[in-house]
Amino acid sequence: MNASTRALGLSIGQLAKTTGSKVQTIRYYEQLGLMPAPERSQGNQRIYGARHESRLAFIRHGRELGFSLDAIRQLLSLADQPDRSCAEADAIAQEQLAAVRSKIARLRALEQELDRMVACCAQGTIDQCQVIEVLADHSHQHCLTPDHRGQDSDFGDG
Repeated sequence: MNASTRALGLSIGQLAKTTGSKVQTIRYYEQLGLMPAPERSQGNQRIYGARHESRLAFIRHGRELGFSLDAIRQLLSLADQPDRSCAEADAIAQEQLAAVRSKIARLRALEQELDRMVACCAQGTIDQCQVIEVLADHSHQHCLTPDHRGQDSDFGDG
């Protein structure tokens, strides 16, 4: 799409294609107030500009980094106030970093447990299978940790 076409605006389909988003996702972000309402054509079609494309890219990048929609909303609000201190944005990023590190630690614990469980398997019959024995033991006596999760895990079925 050339600059003159972009200056005239993008349809929602063009914006979706340009940014690698889905039309439904763009509408959802509009409903949440993360995306500003687009202008409308005489035929009442949404018309998006560079500002929408940039904002959507910001949201998508934030999601790729694991930020919640609430955190992204806060970061967008801060981005709209360029003269403010970035301390609040730093705090939001620090919180996300801590969450990522916590998830990595839980994943490493799960990896160790699964690695140990598989390594102990004798490749024999099911009645001697360590994998089945460990999973069947609800007391977790065969496990390295009692719940494989940690304090605030998002693993499991809870």
